[in-house]
Amino acid sequence: MEPLLSIAVILIGVYGLIANETIIKSVFSATMIESGVILLFLNLGALNGGVIPISDGVNLVIVDPIPQALMITTIVIGSTVTSLALILSIKVFHNNGSIHWKDMTK
Repeated sequence: MEPLLSIAVILIGVYGLIANETIIKSVFSATMIESGVILLFLNLGALNGGVIPISDGVNLVIVDPIPQALMITTIVIGSTVTSLALILSIKVFHNNGSIHWKDMTK
């Protein structure tokens, strides 16, 4: 059930990219897509009944830590890209006086 929720978040972000008319809303829609992908990877990387990799047991089923480590890296890179995109949208507003996509294409 959780992967379906992650896919729903991704689709809401895609709809936001298509329907939004401003740069800032598009940046937040791309951030929603990123969050949905992170949720999807973490849901698919989890095992039912799995335990954390740090344990004393010998024959335990453990959860793979690699998707978790990759998603932490994705979160850091995504926050950096989001902040850069927001700063660029501020620069666009100062230069053009508008943050609407239609005004940028004229």
